[in-house]
Amino acid sequence: MGARGPIPNREDDLARPRSRKGSDEQETKKGQMRPVRVPRADPDWHPAAKQLYDSLKKSGQSDFYQQSDWAYAWALMDDFSHYKKASKRSAQMAQTLYSALGNLLVTEGDRRRVRIELQEPEPEETPTAVLAIADYKKELGLVVSGER
Repeated sequence: MGARGPIPNREDDLARPRSRKGSDEQETKKGQMRPVRVPRADPDWHPAAKQLYDSLKKSGQSDFYQQSDWAYAWALMDDFSHYKKASKRSAQMAQTLYSALGNLLVTEGDRRRVRIELQEPEPEETPTAVLAIADYKKELGLVVSGER
C-alpha cells in the first residue's frame, strides 16, 4: 500500500514530473499480469455491499486488479454485508472495513497516494486528412450514398 499522509497532487498539477524531482523513490518492480475471473457477488449480501462490489467491476482502478485483489474484495464485501446487517454495529469494525477499502484503491485519494490517476478517455476523432479526402470525393461526385 502507498504512503500515508496528505494526498499528493495530480501529475497534471505539478510544475515538473516527479521523476525529475530527485526523490529517493525506489524503481518499480514489474511482474506479469494474469487472466482474471471476477467472482460473483453473493445474492444474500446487503444491498450496499452488492452496489459497492458492482461498482468495483466498473471502476477504472479494477484494470489493475488481479485474482487475489478480487478475492480480497469479495471477502471484504462479505464482512461489509455482515456489518451492515448487524443489529448492533461497532465503530471499530466500521473503521477497519473502510480502511480496508483503501487497499482496493476505492477513492481518488487512495489512488493518488500510490500514483494512479484515472484519465478521461480520449475522444475518437476522424483525422483531418480523412475528412479532407471525403470532401474532395464529394466535390468530384465520387461519394456513394451513406459514405462520408
